[in-house]
Amino acid sequence: MFAKKTIKKWIAGLSLIAAISIGVSYTPDYFEISKNLDIFNAVYRELNIAYVDDTKPGQLMKTTIDAMLESLDPYTVYYTENDIEDFRFITTGQYGGIGAQVRDVDGKILIADPYEGFAAYKIGMRAGDQIIGVNGINVEGKRSDEISSLLKGNAGTPIKIKFIKVGQTTPTEINLVREEIKTKAVPYYNILPNGETGYIKLTQFTENCSGEVKEALLDLKAKGCKNIVLDLRENLGGLLHEAVNIVNFFVSKGQEVVFTKGKMSDWDKTYLAVNNPIDTQIPLVILVNENSASASEIVSGALQDLDRAVVIGKRTYGKGLVQQTKPLVYNAQIKVTVAKYYIPSGRCVQALDYTHKDEEGRVEKVPDSLITAFKTKGGRVVYDGAGIMPDVKTTDEKYSNILITLISKNHIFNYATKYYLAHPQLATPGNFNLTDAEYSEFVVFLKDKDYAYKTRSELELEDLKKNTEEEKYFADIKLEYEALVNKMLADKKDDLFKHKNQIKRYLEEEIASRYYFQKGRIEMSLKNDDDLKEGVRLLSDQNKINILLTTSEKATKPFNTKKKF
Repeated sequence: MFAKKTIKKWIAGLSLIAAISIGVSYTPDYFEISKNLDIFNAVYRELNIAYVDDTKPGQLMKTTIDAMLESLDPYTVYYTENDIEDFRFITTGQYGGIGAQVRDVDGKILIADPYEGFAAYKIGMRAGDQIIGVNGINVEGKRSDEISSLLKGNAGTPIKIKFIKVGQTTPTEINLVREEIKTKAVPYYNILPNGETGYIKLTQFTENCSGEVKEALLDLKAKGCKNIVLDLRENLGGLLHEAVNIVNFFVSKGQEVVFTKGKMSDWDKTYLAVNNPIDTQIPLVILVNENSASASEIVSGALQDLDRAVVIGKRTYGKGLVQQTKPLVYNAQIKVTVAKYYIPSGRCVQALDYTHKDEEGRVEKVPDSLITAFKTKGGRVVYDGAGIMPDVKTTDEKYSNILITLISKNHIFNYATKYYLAHPQLATPGNFNLTDAEYSEFVVFLKDKDYAYKTRSELELEDLKKNTEEEKYFADIKLEYEALVNKMLADKKDDLFKHKNQIKRYLEEEIASRYYFQKGRIEMSLKNDDDLKEGVRLLSDQNKINILLTTSEKATKPFNTKKKF
C-alpha cells in the first residue's frame, strides 16, 4: 500500500517537472529545462528497473503525461495511437466502424442507436439487439466502452459480429466490413408547423459542418421560410474556422468575427467574414444552454455582439480557449491550448481561470470584480468572463425523480423495444402521440420492475431518525415520524400518474427513435420544447426583436471596448 501511494506521488511530481518541457523553444532558461528533463529520465529509468512490481512502461508514461496535462486545463489532451479513432471522431465526426452506438442494459451489451445507411443498419441491426461476440471473442459481461473499441477500426477491415435480434433467442453471426462512418453535424432541419420558421439543429463543429448548415439554410429559404432558429444546445464546440463560416452566412463580408491571442505571436489572428453572406436581414434566433461551449459561443456571442441575432436559453458554458493539435512520434497526437479568443465586442467568455488554482488544485471562476462590461455594435451592454448570457433567459423543466429512475434503470429504453416489436409501423413523429391506454400498458409493464428511488425528503427523514435516536429523542416523535413516512410512500405510489405528461414525452421520443432514428427523436422532442416555442413567438413579432436588439441596459460594470490581453 505504501509503495503504491509513493509511486503515485512520484508520478504527480514528475508530471509537474515534465510540464516545463513544453516551453523549451520559447524560454531562455534552457539549463533549468534540461536539468529537470534529466531528473525525469533518471527517475523513470530507476522506476522501471527497481520497482518491486511490473510498472508497464507505456502505461506509466501515459499516466505521467495525463497527470502533467491535467495540471494545466481539461482541454490539453494526449492521444496515443490507440486513441486515434476517438480523436478523429472529435475533430471530423468520422471514424471507422459499423455505425452504431452500444449501451449496457441489465448486464447485456445492446445496440442503442444504429446510424441510418451504415453497416449495422444495412445488415438489419436495430436498437435492442444484443451483441454477444466480436471476431470470435465472447463479449458477454464486458463494458460498453470495451465493446466500442472492438467494433472500431480502419475502414475496409473485416469484422465478425455475433448478435441476437430483439424478440429472438437464436444468435446470428455475420461478416461485414467496417466503413468510414460520418455522423451528420446537422442531423435535422425543417420548416416548423407554423409554415414560416426554419429550424436547424447543429450538434457539433466538425469539418464541413458549415457546409451542412449552408445546405440546410438554402433549402429552407427555397421552401419559403421567413425566419430561422439555429439550435446550438448541447453543442460542445469544435473547429473555430467552421464557427467563423457560419457567422459569415448572416453578416457582411469583411466583418470581424473573432480574434485570438496566444503566447506565440503566430496565434494573434483576426478572423474575418471572407465570403459573401447568404442573408443579412432574415430574423434569426439562436438557442443555447449550459452545454453550449467553445465554437457554439463564438457563433452565438459574435451574432449577439453584432446585434444580428437574439440569443434565447440559459447561460452558456464559458470556454474561451483555443486548441491546436500537433502530431507526435509513433502516431500519437497532442491537443494544446494555445490561445484565448475574443468576439467582436472585445470580450472573452472564459469562465474558469486555470492559471490560478487553489492549494488543492481546484479551479476558481473569474471573480465578479474582474468581470467587465462591453458594448455590442449597437450599444447594448454585454459582459465577459462567464459564457454568453442570453437576451431572453429561460428555465429548464426539472426532471422528476421517477423519470430519472425510469431512464437510468433502462425501463423506458426496454419498453420502447417492446412497443416496436408489437407495432410494425408508426405514424410520423409530427403525428404520433402515445395514447392513455398505451401509457397504462407501460404502467403494467413496470409492475414487476424495480424503479424504487429515494427523494431528498426521505433521505433527510432518515437523517432525522438517526440523529434523534442518537440524542434519545426518537421515542417521543416515533408516531409522527412513521405517519409522515407512510404518507410520503403513499404519495410516491402516484408518481407514475402525477408525472404522466413528462414521462410520456420521453417515452414518445424513445419510441419514435426506433422507427425514425435520430431525426425522429429530435422531431418528437421539438413538439414540447419550451425554448423553441419562445423563439417562434418572438420571431412572430418583429417589433419585439427590434426592441431587444436596440435597447441598452444600464451597465453595472465599467465599459471596455478594447481587447483584454
